[in-house]
Amino acid sequence: MSFVDRRVETRPTSGEAPFGLNEVFFSRTDQRGVIQAGNYVFRRVGAYSWDELLGAPHKVIRHPDMPKGVFSLFWDTIQRGEFMGAYVKNKSKDGLYYWVFAVVVPCEDGYLSARIKPSSPLFDEVRGLYAQMLKLEKDEGLSPEDSAAYLLDWLNSQGYENYHQFAAHALSQELMSRDQGLGHQPDARIQELTGMLRNAETLVEETEGLITDFDAMHTIPHNLRVLASRIEPSGGPVTVLSQNYGSMSREMSDWFGAHVMGKNSNFAKIKSSVNSSLFVEGMARVLSECDNQLQKERRDLGNADMEAERKILGDLVRSQTKRAQEGMKEVDDEAARITGACQVMHRHFLGLSSTRVLLKIESARLTDSGETLADIIDQLGGFQERISRRLDRIGKLSEEIRMLEQ
Repeated sequence: MSFVDRRVETRPTSGEAPFGLNEVFFSRTDQRGVIQAGNYVFRRVGAYSWDELLGAPHKVIRHPDMPKGVFSLFWDTIQRGEFMGAYVKNKSKDGLYYWVFAVVVPCEDGYLSARIKPSSPLFDEVRGLYAQMLKLEKDEGLSPEDSAAYLLDWLNSQGYENYHQFAAHALSQELMSRDQGLGHQPDARIQELTGMLRNAETLVEETEGLITDFDAMHTIPHNLRVLASRIEPSGGPVTVLSQNYGSMSREMSDWFGAHVMGKNSNFAKIKSSVNSSLFVEGMARVLSECDNQLQKERRDLGNADMEAERKILGDLVRSQTKRAQEGMKEVDDEAARITGACQVMHRHFLGLSSTRVLLKIESARLTDSGETLADIIDQLGGFQERISRRLDRIGKLSEEIRMLEQ
């Protein structure tokens, strides 16, 4: 049986249009959203003829159940030349509907949208969100812009920093769910990048915690100096040692902030670069599957040139793969920088530890308020131990990120 024969099917009279989990499809538009080309599955699922699709606005397949806020965010994003990924409910000519997860990329003075069938648990959550947005738009007259803001607020409440982070997570979840549903081996690269993203998120948390610990520790040398002024002459050893400790810890904190968290280090780029690469890798896979399916179909694309469309898809796959590789090079560079910073910090800690030992010796020598002094020194020891553990975790996470990339 030929590929053409296998695609002949009976459509239901209501409900969901036939769209298999194993299928992918694409459409390409100009900058105004007018359809220029697509593959057979795009035409078949929508139940339109090529004469009805080519030259028509893409909104011909827009379903009334879709909140306007989603498309407001959608167009704002792609018109800035950025990539986009979104769950979309479309309608067919015969009144059926079909859900897709669409990835959209600028190309050929327009946009190319590639779609897969969503099946992850996240899909159910998003459908609930869309229903809330649609109700607000209809019942309370929520504008598309305010509806888009409602969507972003919901994402923030779910722990996503921005829409791009959500889109990368959603695409990776859909691809993994799709592989599982089709009985395929998990996509190793998607799994690696997902693990890398978790490490990058933990890395941010640990580093922010480290800065917080340093800030809290800065008050202790001050308390030491106040206590020293009561129990020893001006310029005594405890005063000098507490001043040295405060100066050293402040210098370490400032150094780490400048070399790891500062603007020149682009520390935050690790998380954003991994997130971007996760989305790009997923997008490249979907585009590649579109290319493969187009090759299998060998069908007429209306007035569109099949070989030209395959070239467009192939060029996009190559460019997005290169983009992901460049992003990972940035990640490796920043992870190496953080590993080096942690090694420098550990060396500095030897100086802090030596100073704390001298303070402990002085506290044993002083009988007046010696117990209070010892308590404060013990506090310093607790902070040093906590900071040292954080440095170990940060260094380990950075190395794991680098190992995953190799």
